[in-house]
Amino acid sequence: MVRKSHGPRRRTREKLRKSEREKFTVTKYLRTFEPGERVVIVPDPSSKSIPFRRFHGRSGEIVEKRGRAYIVLVRDGRSYKKVIARPEHLRRL
Repeated sequence: MVRKSHGPRRRTREKLRKSEREKFTVTKYLRTFEPGERVVIVPDPSSKSIPFRRFHGRSGEIVEKRGRAYIVLVRDGRSYKKVIARPEHLRRL
């Protein structure tokens, strides 16, 4: 028997698929955001470190910048959670 995978990318075959027309652009990686800006989290599967799949398509507010990444405050049910995501996974609203 094969052991079931419990990795962070399990059950993401559809969510983390790029269309045939999408291609790599450097501008995605060089985008900058300011604290207070509203963004949508759309993970880019070509990048190694991606936000957790639960936050795919969620919108939130940028709280701060941490290194090359940004901290996004996202509402999850009744609570708020902080998601650390790099700029290639964020889109402006």
